[in-house]
Amino acid sequence: MNKPGIGKIIYTEEEIQQKIAELAQVINRDYKGEKLIVIAVLKGSFYFVADLTRHLTMPLNIDFISIGSTPEELNMTGVIRFTRNVGLNLSGQHVLLVEDVIGTGLTLGFICQHLETFGPASLKICTLLDNPAGRILTLPIDYSCFTMPDLFLVGYGLDYNEEYRNLRYIAEYRE
Repeated sequence: MNKPGIGKIIYTEEEIQQKIAELAQVINRDYKGEKLIVIAVLKGSFYFVADLTRHLTMPLNIDFISIGSTPEELNMTGVIRFTRNVGLNLSGQHVLLVEDVIGTGLTLGFICQHLETFGPASLKICTLLDNPAGRILTLPIDYSCFTMPDLFLVGYGLDYNEEYRNLRYIAEYRE
């Protein structure tokens, strides 16, 4: 467990798994008798969506979406583009968008606006960590495991320079 840059453990593996199980019970109740399409935002939500969907009992499909830009694109245009788009037909379907962290809400707003163009019956948002203190764009967060402390966190999908995602817990990162 002694890894460079890792500070205090904020959420243990057990706490994370307990919260996910509790959240899944609520989602199971809300979508009882419905089919669900779960769309995970890569890369950070990979572990969260895997653990969450193993607790869900309704029929479901899973897809992934990824956004990004090259530093040159971002500096020149400020444009973010989809590097992986959904491959499933969302028209008339119940969609659950799964994210690792929701901060300003700007990226999530961009993704939701895009998904709405496919005409889903419903679109709800689920996040592992919610950071309402950093919110610029107000969005309805339907399902959330934890309210994020004002720290830089790594582990359980969260990274620093693409490292530490595979930690089973979430910890503070210190340079």
